[in-house]
Amino acid sequence: MRPSWVAIDVGAIEANTRELAGLVAPSRVCAVVKADAYGHGDVPVAEAALRGGASLLAVALVEEGVRLREAGIEAPIMLLSEPAGADAREVVAWDLVPTVYRAEFCEALEQTAQQPIEVHIKVDTGMHRVGADPSDFDRLAKGVSSSSMLDLAGIWTHLAVAEDDPAFTTHQLDMFDRVTAGFGSTPRHAANTAGSILYPRARYQMVRPGLGVYGLHPGESTRARVSLHPAMSIVSHVAFIRELERGARPSYGRLRPLPEDGRVATVPIGYADGLPRAWMAAGGEVLIGGRRYPLAGQVTMDQIVVDVGADPVSVGDEVVLLGRQGDDEIAADEWAARLGTINYEIVCQVGPRLPRRYVK
Repeated sequence: MRPSWVAIDVGAIEANTRELAGLVAPSRVCAVVKADAYGHGDVPVAEAALRGGASLLAVALVEEGVRLREAGIEAPIMLLSEPAGADAREVVAWDLVPTVYRAEFCEALEQTAQQPIEVHIKVDTGMHRVGADPSDFDRLAKGVSSSSMLDLAGIWTHLAVAEDDPAFTTHQLDMFDRVTAGFGSTPRHAANTAGSILYPRARYQMVRPGLGVYGLHPGESTRARVSLHPAMSIVSHVAFIRELERGARPSYGRLRPLPEDGRVATVPIGYADGLPRAWMAAGGEVLIGGRRYPLAGQVTMDQIVVDVGADPVSVGDEVVLLGRQGDDEIAADEWAARLGTINYEIVCQVGPRLPRRYVK
């Protein structure tokens, strides 16, 4: 078997959730485990988050909720987006908690449900992706409240820039309070990870951290407020060593001449596994023996080549592409900064071809 994998520290997931739960108490925690738990693996992460104090789980798609149910998870599972009307039967059958923002989907649920089903209404306060328009909220909420088959269990919104724009975040929260004032006894929630950490008023009765559960920060503003531990590492091993002369240009495109006579280590991992092809041009490095080494050439589909110079690197040596080795660490934030993206994308793009190994 190819010696490359993703190590997921479920102990870190549990600890991060417990840290966030303690911070926001008495508000409940709904751990966001959509997109295969941001690439970490939905079922093991969900179980760890529940052990850490999460009361609910949140996913984006009906099939994501079904996967958790099939794995035996009994905790409430909330759908963050309203599915198609044709999916109402699956929502009811698998005991999922849907978000609603259109009367049409509410009608589909009413026609399908055999007993009252909990729903949460989402209000658009400025994110402008999905959600009920504030002018439509009162009508929609009254319709749900008057239904014999729908139980209004929550009202929520989503913060667009909680990590770096206090003025707009305050505007969103003010609008949310104003729009939902007539339903003050209904549980409300608004805070993602940044909102949970930075805005106590945004915690309401529940928060929905995603990134923080995985030990990552949404921005510099949250680092001093809470201690989080990254759960994901990407690990491989040296598969081959080649002696090359100065000026040799390894890999496709022959992009980089070796600055000195030395050795190149081949590592069996590539862009088919989620390692960005742009990583070499961005100055990406790996850790071997606790020391950083640059890529010697272009990232290919299945392999990379690393310039290890004259150092005594051997076939079988561990290579860390993301995570800690010795006294050094290559963090998702470093990848993101070099590649001009965000840490969310880094962990989510790690492909399913890399097996996940769960450790604690």
